Amino acid sequence: MNNETKQLAKTDIATRALITVQQHGLFTDENACLLMVSGGSDSTALAYVAAQLRDEGKVGPMAMIHVNHMLRGEEANSDAAFTSELAALLDIPFFLCEIDIAMEAARSGENIEAVARRERYLAANEALVSLCQHSSIPLSEGRILTAHTADDRIENFYMRSIVGTGPGGFRSMLYRNGPVVRPLLDISRDELRTFIERRCDGGCVTLADDRGNLWREDATNAHTDRFRAYVRHEIVPKAKDWMPQMSANLIRSMNLIADEDDMLDEMTSCTIKKDVCPLSVADSDNSPCEMVFSDSDHAQGFLLKPSFSHAYLPLQRRAVHRLLKAMLGADERIDASSVEAVLAGFEADTEGASWPKSGYVANIQGDLAVSANKKGVRVELMSEFRRRRNKL
Repeated sequence: MNNETKQLAKTDIATRALITVQQHGLFTDENACLLMVSGGSDSTALAYVAAQLRDEGKVGPMAMIHVNHMLRGEEANSDAAFTSELAALLDIPFFLCEIDIAMEAARSGENIEAVARRERYLAANEALVSLCQHSSIPLSEGRILTAHTADDRIENFYMRSIVGTGPGGFRSMLYRNGPVVRPLLDISRDELRTFIERRCDGGCVTLADDRGNLWREDATNAHTDRFRAYVRHEIVPKAKDWMPQMSANLIRSMNLIADEDDMLDEMTSCTIKKDVCPLSVADSDNSPCEMVFSDSDHAQGFLLKPSFSHAYLPLQRRAVHRLLKAMLGADERIDASSVEAVLAGFEADTEGASWPKSGYVANIQGDLAVSANKKGVRVELMSEFRRRRNKL
């Protein structure tokens, strides 16, 4: 391998990742960064890229976390050992967390994959707190780096196309979602694997397991009885066979959608600020007009003022979707029927203007009650709705 190829192996992917970081403001050298590393090709590449950026002074204090879900016996233990050795090789502080996901799923009755994701991010957030405290960096400046790629983004697009999606869903993954950032979102999985292989061939410091593998393969990824794996192995390859430029074309389309989604999201925020208030304020003597609220302020319920019905319908839908997320939790999938049931609390008068439909009542997901009167459309816990009714 010539010197030019060696240099490409070392810097090309890292340079592209840095461009993504800078374009989307993901992190700087003042942020503490926690890498989520499973040992697969994507996250192994993330570790190499992040270590290089650290050596170049492009990122602040860094640590790595691996969560052993205890689902695959010795293979899972080998994954943990591999990531531990990788952290040591790159001189990155290491957190190892073991969680019996199968037992937790059986206890809660939830889907194993949903439980694994939730517990993985809970562990990452706890590790980030520790990293920030140790580094004397405010938690607000902490970042969790994941290894999601362009392929993950494309898979999400097709999955949402099949099952349906809410406002903005077709932009697929966000480059940043709270503390979680995705610096590899513009790079494909194949490119990352080539990057690792070229590192090895080029004499860069690269880890291999006892079988000579440069990353760990999770055999369950090949099972097409899981929705994502089915999309990954059955749908996406056929789309690429039909249109070889599919990935680049789809990513370009998703970025256009994302730009428009950002604009609509800002307009939605203005609508919520102007035409919605939390029930804690609506039921008090305070004047909501003089107060500014965050989404979390609506977690116990909200009131859509009569003026809310004057907003454009797409903004109404987005606003209600966001408000229901605040009440039911960020991981809850909001049904379109729930959004429409809330909006049905408004009705048009003889002149075409919409106003609250007095006497309207509906029960939606999460056992939430929707009711309407001259003050607006109210959404609250069903238990609170019944308590109020019993007092009348």
